[in-house]
Amino acid sequence: MTMIGVAPGAVASTDESPVAAAPAAAPVAAPPVAFGPQPALFTLRDDQGKWFDTGTDIFGTQSLAVAEMPTLNPAGVLGNSVGDIVGNTASVIGKGALSGADLAEVMNLDMAEQVHSVRADGANSPTYADLGVDVTKLLNLDTVRKTAAQLLPANDARLGELDVLIKEFVAEASAAPADKPLDMMKSPAGSKLMNLTKGIRAADAALLPVTINFNVGAENTDTAHMASAIIWPDGASGMPFDQAGAWIGDRTVELTQPGLYAFACKVHPYMLGAVAVDDPLTPGVDFGNKLHIKSRGMNVPSYANIVWQLVQKFFVITNPGNWQHYSDAEATIWDPGFAPAPLLTFDSSGSPQLVMLETYMKDLFSLPSTLKKAGTKPATPGVGEVWFDTQMERYAGKTKSGAATLLNAETWTIDRKIAAPEINMNNPHNMWTDKNEKYLYQTEWFSNMLDVFDKATGKLIRRIEVGPGPTHVMSRTDTDQLHVALGGGGAVMEIAPGGTRIDRRLPVGSPDELVAHPHAHWMSGDAKWMATPNVNLYNASLVDIKKGTFVHKQTGEFPIATGMNPTGTKSYMADFLGASISCISHTKAACIADDGSKVDYKKIDLWEEYDPYSGPAGNWGGLGIQIAVAPDNSGIINANTLTSNLTILDPKTDKIVAWLPCHAGCHGVNFGAKKGGGYYGYVTSKFANVIDVIDIDPNGDGSPADAAVVGTLLADSTSATQMDDTVSEFNGFGGQGVLPVPLAYEGWVQRVPKNATNKQLTCKQRNPVKYKSKC
Repeated sequence: MTMIGVAPGAVASTDESPVAAAPAAAPVAAPPVAFGPQPALFTLRDDQGKWFDTGTDIFGTQSLAVAEMPTLNPAGVLGNSVGDIVGNTASVIGKGALSGADLAEVMNLDMAEQVHSVRADGANSPTYADLGVDVTKLLNLDTVRKTAAQLLPANDARLGELDVLIKEFVAEASAAPADKPLDMMKSPAGSKLMNLTKGIRAADAALLPVTINFNVGAENTDTAHMASAIIWPDGASGMPFDQAGAWIGDRTVELTQPGLYAFACKVHPYMLGAVAVDDPLTPGVDFGNKLHIKSRGMNVPSYANIVWQLVQKFFVITNPGNWQHYSDAEATIWDPGFAPAPLLTFDSSGSPQLVMLETYMKDLFSLPSTLKKAGTKPATPGVGEVWFDTQMERYAGKTKSGAATLLNAETWTIDRKIAAPEINMNNPHNMWTDKNEKYLYQTEWFSNMLDVFDKATGKLIRRIEVGPGPTHVMSRTDTDQLHVALGGGGAVMEIAPGGTRIDRRLPVGSPDELVAHPHAHWMSGDAKWMATPNVNLYNASLVDIKKGTFVHKQTGEFPIATGMNPTGTKSYMADFLGASISCISHTKAACIADDGSKVDYKKIDLWEEYDPYSGPAGNWGGLGIQIAVAPDNSGIINANTLTSNLTILDPKTDKIVAWLPCHAGCHGVNFGAKKGGGYYGYVTSKFANVIDVIDIDPNGDGSPADAAVVGTLLADSTSATQMDDTVSEFNGFGGQGVLPVPLAYEGWVQRVPKNATNKQLTCKQRNPVKYKSKC
């Protein structure tokens, strides 16, 4: 255990280690010999847009690799063969991972700005000719011709036939709308072209895999990570690629089928990397016939709506240029870019659909769009202050990102940011305070540290090493000890008040299980229960805090965050990949079934009005993250980062009653007191520089059906903000955990200190459960 003190009272180091820094990495075999074709390398970093760093740049994203699937040419007998293997007994056609000019050619990067600037003329779609570029090159038909020439004998008649078909298909495509799919089988030349190239490939199907390497090293990151497959083509062997827990070192996987592959770090799930493996003999870049998505057992046609939803989110998350920049002076235009790449997808009938990514995405998602002027202040002030982490902010005085940001809930101004350059604070994620409101406890998600600040001055008091990837922190109401979940480990650490020492390690998984990786836990106000969502086990642990024992509870897929009702009888888990919310009872059945009866478990489906192939028929949610229950049990807010909206539920019925909008990457949710009575929900967004204020029950009737967004405020620092460093980039971005002070929840609110701010709390706010007898 290591503690670094910078103020009187700091605790010295000891040799005790509360938890292993990371699960031991299994021995890694040497990567397969690449016979000419290059492997792709993902370097996992603590850096925005480079979390899975390829070392390349595709129109702003550095987390996308593109590879040509190689073809083995035995003894060099195919056409114009290249790339001899040892001994010249065979050669390989295809370059593997692409970079430089080869990558630019396949992804049309020289045309990116030109294609991006083309807009639909009213209701009329732009045609391929309107794009003003070489359509043969745009659709990668030049690569098709070159590959065919390498595979076929020089005098093969099919090369002449291919030339004719390419010319005819370009003429057809030039008149077609560029923002709609091109159905290749409905195109006279396109259907013949697909059949011809299919026949050439069938005669020589000796495709070699593409090698992908992942590196997690101390020079690039301060903690362990994972590289888990979340999308892969149907038929790809060795999938889903995954690991038992977070690791440091190197891992290798071979991609055996053309198509789209995507990987995520389970510890930090917005860390994304993707690989498009292309068969260069087909038009466009291959997405595969069908794609497995690690959610609900999906195996969908690659043209399915859910694929485009995920692709859109990938380009927003991994390209900081695509983040939503709000202003409090005027409305702004959000015009995210993708890439002018033609993608070969397949519909539900198996028919190939050629899609121009840049123009198709703009049409599907109605882009560009207008972002309303920010700075709307709620008419009624809140009570106290709202701390939240702006994790993506870069600072001049440190190499790691992020700060703790203070919003004054009475004036609605940003009053302070704590970047802590003296410790190079690394991606601060979530916060809590003590019973005296003296300390600000701050987790460093991409490190292994918990920081303790003086909340009034922003000065660092001490740091304590707690274990890999600390995510969320809360306090026990009876002892004021802290509970810190280790997102990169398998336990919750119990820390002495003030963060002075490790008191206890509370395991949330068994030795014979995978590493649990608990994320956003919650605790009951009577200090009896703690519920942890275990992202790597796909379940929850209900911990008896005093005994230190646990039982597993059912959840949906990839539970990531917890809310708990005020009486501590049931918890709600946001199922990140399950597109659901799980209600779990602690002891007796407490969840409310649709017929009104009480049940032990209830799955609340966020896809009742969504079909993953055809798209939404109404409101729907996806990739739900933080979830919070109002202190008076009036409502629940769940933030959905895929769909940029909020699900509003009534915990008295456990049903969805409303939906509200939020912003790119909406993430953090927590409740604070509203002046005069009631509660505000505060919602942050990772990829937008704003924080929203939600009135969960505007008319005070106990129903959240009328919940409303009553404020949208910039998270940027101003000239009046107290700073310990200078923001160099991404001011106000990276909204994550939220901490309103005073703590408004049952068990905590009764213990808040006496001061002028807390005197504003009403009797009902001080007694959210027993107000009828107390007030």
